[in-house]
Amino acid sequence: QVQLVESGGGLVQSGGSLRLSCTANGNIFSAYPMDWYRQAPGKQRELVARITTDTKTDYADSVKGRFTISRDNAKKMVFLQMNNLTPADTAVYFCHFHRDLTNQDYWGRGTQVTVSS
Repeated sequence: QVQLVESGGGLVQSGGSLRLSCTANGNIFSAYPMDWYRQAPGKQRELVARITTDTKTDYADSVKGRFTISRDNAKKMVFLQMNNLTPADTAVYFCHFHRDLTNQDYWGRGTQVTVSS
């Protein structure tokens, strides 16, 4: 069973930075695109960033130019560098991937990011 564990969240002032990490166990990490989602209170979970197996990246418009997703397949980790944070970025951030073979979605438990104004 694949498990994802996020870390790196916290409280930061507007304009500050945080780096989130997601660690995966199992041997299939490098075979799948990895995503970061976030969910703010009262809102739907939204895709923030995605990185493919060949490290192509895509971002939500709201974070382009501020967030950077990266991965280290050897360490089975994916990162989200978040710069110039605003209160609108306050949310629980989740690591995710979808396994096509079994049509399963894997989620971590999330890490809270709070940006104060």
